[in-house]
Amino acid sequence: MEYFLAVVEHGGLNRAARALHVAQPSLSQSVRKLEKDLGTELFHRVGRGLVLAPAGNELIGRARAILREVEAARIAVRDVSAVRGGTIEIAAQSDLSADPLSVWVAKFRADHPAVRFRIEEREDAGDVAALVRSGACELGVVSTPMPRSDLAGEVLVEQRLVLVCPPGTEDRWTSPVPFSALDGAAFVMGEKGTAARDFLERELRAHGAEPDVVVEVRQRGAVLPIVQAGGGVAVLPLRIAVEAMHHGVVVRELEPSLKRGIGLIHRPGSLTAASQTFLTHAKQRLAEWVEALERQVASGSTLIRAAEVTVAAMDRRVRELNLERSKDQ
Repeated sequence: MEYFLAVVEHGGLNRAARALHVAQPSLSQSVRKLEKDLGTELFHRVGRGLVLAPAGNELIGRARAILREVEAARIAVRDVSAVRGGTIEIAAQSDLSADPLSVWVAKFRADHPAVRFRIEEREDAGDVAALVRSGACELGVVSTPMPRSDLAGEVLVEQRLVLVCPPGTEDRWTSPVPFSALDGAAFVMGEKGTAARDFLERELRAHGAEPDVVVEVRQRGAVLPIVQAGGGVAVLPLRIAVEAMHHGVVVRELEPSLKRGIGLIHRPGSLTAASQTFLTHAKQRLAEWVEALERQVASGSTLIRAAEVTVAAMDRRVRELNLERSKDQ
């Protein structure tokens, strides 16, 4: 396309070849190849000169648009490649640090090992927004509804939540578990007043279930070990739940399915190159996760089985990449 436009703009092959610093026969051959690929003449050969054919005239605008897109892609790739260091400061709701934030950070660092992260955890979206607004953190990871403020933001994904039960309870909980079956169930939850607990209790009660919170934990990381030890049931993100199946927990879908939006907020204006690249990277990883899940479900797998297969495939790919990098070092 670049050669075609050069011939048009310079009025002939000789002048275009000089401008491009290429041999005239090579330029002529490239133009003929383009015509062959398109299946039509772009120039009429008149004597030793060229005159634009109707098809060539039609192509000019489109060719310029294509080159603009190519240049934009080149700039985007260059900007990504330029992220060779620095620190990305992120504020996150504490229940979102393990999933999805930890996955985003780990996979980003696999591609950009020189980049460092500082992560601040807060219990609710309002406190996360305050850190971003003050400039203490550049990015914030929150659940929906997004904080109403002067911050920019977008919802990145709907996170699937599932029921996680102690080992050996396969017969007690059959999938999918209706919310009504959770009325009076012994739950392990985070502290009252936190975003995750408020959301879960609200959803349970909306479906006629009153949970019996038998264990309340300050640290969200303690929920899963307590469930594994038989202390009660919990509702956790799909990815975390599936990974915990290796430790014997029973994972069941909920009916109706339970989802919550996960979004990212930042101050209006341009992000640093590192943060913009991180955001792009996170979107790509999310798209891969969702696409892989949907592909497995479409082939007849249950959601839980689809997540098992997807997590295993992604973990295998990470191990392969790490092995390749270790060989290059």
